[in-house]
Amino acid sequence: MEGEIGVKLLEDEENGNKQESLKSRIWRENKKMWVVAAPAIFTRFTTFGTGVISQAFLGHIGARELAAFALVFTVFLRFAQGILLGMANGLETLCGQAYGAGQYHMLGIYLQRAWLVSFIASTVLLPLFIFISPILKAIGQDEDIAEMAGTMALWMIPVVYSFIASYTCQMYLQSQSKNIIIAYLAAISLSVHVFLSWLLTVKYKFGVTGAMISTVLAFWIPNIGQLIFVTSGGCPQTWRGFSWLAFKDLWPIFKLSLSAGAMLCLEVWYNTVLILLTGNMKNAEVAIDALSICLNINGWEMMISLGFMAAASVRIANELGSGNSKAAKFSIANIVSTSFTIGFVLFIFFILFRGRITYLFTESEAVASSVAQLSPLLAFSILLNSVQPVLSGVAIGSGWQSIVAWVNVGSYYFIGVPIGVVLGYVYNLQVEGVWIGMLIGVLVQTIVLVIITYRTDWEKQVSIAQKRVNKWFVEAEPNAS
Repeated sequence: MEGEIGVKLLEDEENGNKQESLKSRIWRENKKMWVVAAPAIFTRFTTFGTGVISQAFLGHIGARELAAFALVFTVFLRFAQGILLGMANGLETLCGQAYGAGQYHMLGIYLQRAWLVSFIASTVLLPLFIFISPILKAIGQDEDIAEMAGTMALWMIPVVYSFIASYTCQMYLQSQSKNIIIAYLAAISLSVHVFLSWLLTVKYKFGVTGAMISTVLAFWIPNIGQLIFVTSGGCPQTWRGFSWLAFKDLWPIFKLSLSAGAMLCLEVWYNTVLILLTGNMKNAEVAIDALSICLNINGWEMMISLGFMAAASVRIANELGSGNSKAAKFSIANIVSTSFTIGFVLFIFFILFRGRITYLFTESEAVASSVAQLSPLLAFSILLNSVQPVLSGVAIGSGWQSIVAWVNVGSYYFIGVPIGVVLGYVYNLQVEGVWIGMLIGVLVQTIVLVIITYRTDWEKQVSIAQKRVNKWFVEAEPNAS
């Protein structure tokens, strides 16, 4: 009897230790996750807010200026932004895995290679901004708006080049869990942007010129800070100075960057398709106003999901690089469950409050009614957004960008868009039909990514990551300048 009691006590103690061990693992993993996720979420909120602030001040200058800025910023600049951010995600894979493998000096070399690749991509995009005015006129845009958009587009060229340093430095610092500096710089930049926008457009009446100067500075101030931090001792392990090795093996970096860019752009353009399809509906003005409010809310919430996406890519890349497949799987489960919990709370919120929040944006009863109708779709979008970006982050950390790009093509453009067109136009469900089709595309993509993630042999992924890290490894230059 005493022996049985002793065995039972030992079993209870062992189970208690296991439970405690699981708690400590969750606590430790959450600390690692939030070190990346919290600054990433804050930074994305402030970056998103930069455009909103510029738009608000330009709206007080005139309707033509507001419309021109909306066209340039939301269509053309975001097009370039999607390409350059996507290409930088290739750097996140390489830096994260190299850091996990302890090949610290390679991060600085990868960063310099990414600068070269991003500079080439930015230069290729230049004609798009130089010839915006004739492009808009050719597709039937109002001539006054097209001319103003052409002027603003020239101001956006420095912004496009700012993305080179912005996204590459972010990925480089995130992979080392040092992105708190990015959040501080983003906060400073946003504060300066608000003050300068007021000073130059309201007080001194410099109009569009004042607003655009403030916008350009808002994008460049964090970059200057990041570059100083990186090159002046902020990352002593990973930055060994400028190196000629940055010009070596550029083609593999370019291919990985292109597949990463395609993956993200296919997602960014998906929302643009939704707006374009809605623009051809009956009572398009109300439909677009209602949809823009919903997408604005969805965009703010998406900043949270993108923060978790960054955390997922960093954690998975670090663990694969260090050869720890079990830790990689544990990280996936932890980040997905955390993001989904937040998404579920917001889902319930928007189901309960429906169109009431509309009055924060408009006083129109017609728009409010339309938003109330769309709120369930917005709620489901938010729920899906709490899982899908995290799985995309897993793909980035693992180096699956090309696979996910093909998944996006199939689920979005072969399934989501056709179903949306049929429901919206053939069955006359209007904007709800288009959005339902788009949601089905996101749902299909999410299910496919869940299956891929669940069925992945993570031991094999460790082997692939280590081969990738070793393939591009070069000895550190002792006297790099």
